[in-house]
Amino acid sequence: MLVSPAWPDGALRVDTAAIAALVDGSADPATTVDATAGRPAPPPAHRLTVAQTLASTTPPLVAGTAGQVLATLAAVAAADVATARVVEPHLDALTILAQAGVAVPAGSTWGVYAAEAPGLRLEGHPTEDGGVVLDGTKPWCSLASTLSHALVTAHVGQERRLVAVSLRQDGVVPHDVAWVARGLPDVPSGPVGFSAVRADPVGEPGWYLRRPGFAWGGIGVAACWWGGAVGLARVLRSHAAARPDSELLQAALGSVVADLADAEDALAGAARRIDDSADSADSSDQTDATDDGTDWPLLAQVVRSRVRRAVDAVRTEVVRSIGPGPLTSDPAVAARVADLELYVLQDHGDRDLARIGRMVLERGGVAW
Repeated sequence: MLVSPAWPDGALRVDTAAIAALVDGSADPATTVDATAGRPAPPPAHRLTVAQTLASTTPPLVAGTAGQVLATLAAVAAADVATARVVEPHLDALTILAQAGVAVPAGSTWGVYAAEAPGLRLEGHPTEDGGVVLDGTKPWCSLASTLSHALVTAHVGQERRLVAVSLRQDGVVPHDVAWVARGLPDVPSGPVGFSAVRADPVGEPGWYLRRPGFAWGGIGVAACWWGGAVGLARVLRSHAAARPDSELLQAALGSVVADLADAEDALAGAARRIDDSADSADSSDQTDATDDGTDWPLLAQVVRSRVRRAVDAVRTEVVRSIGPGPLTSDPAVAARVADLELYVLQDHGDRDLARIGRMVLERGGVAW
């Protein structure tokens, strides 16, 4: 699956075939994977099992491990996009907690809820014992009715602060019925109401957004997008192989190969930059702090935009080339197209391209 020469060594040691077997359930004979409601397996409960299993073998995303983590996420998404949508935030949360020195409860499953939306606001009120009480509504809370815990950003005074919260408290009210998406339908990401809910601060005010790992986590999401597109490209490859005389399918496949290579190079290059930055960090420091001068927010946004463009191109080319048949008769293909189309909308398109332009005008960052 990994062909770019830019990948660091850690990526090349990832057993992508074993990850695919874990995702589809064949790695565990006791796991039965069924197709339900017209959608393919694996079912939601199995996806959480995959997240916990990979958490036991995948290190936190820090300088020196980026290749392994990004390759792992891409391999999960190549097998099943929805599983990647569950695994990525769980691993991201564990990375954040490790960097902050916060213990993780055994058997817990995690989300990361840091989005904001007009008209919705989550307030955090400090308590005398150093905790925070949450009141308000947080948007875009994936699997809040299923997960045990989440890292959530809340407005505490003039700062946005990260807190850890148990989602099984009284006062936590997920609104799954608000999620009517056809993509990722069993990863509901509706708003959650919080009423007098106890939480514990993670890191200092502003720490979550300032650390390099915030940008690195964004690149991890892009690795999932690329992996999802790889899985879709495999569908086109199968169609082209079944019709070896179709030059149109061959041309479509060639276009997809080029787009995926561009996206992979962006991810592999970023992984190498992150891992190489370990040389400028104190090896005894388990945080992601580095001193190599890289503008990580700019790098991450460029990578995400490059991958988004490639994934959109691949999805468009595959759908155009295979026609309506697989989209209306093959639940796995229909699900992958819908899931991937929604997932990449975490990138904000032209708004994020404008963000790149602003960063370059304000602080440079391009060789030309």
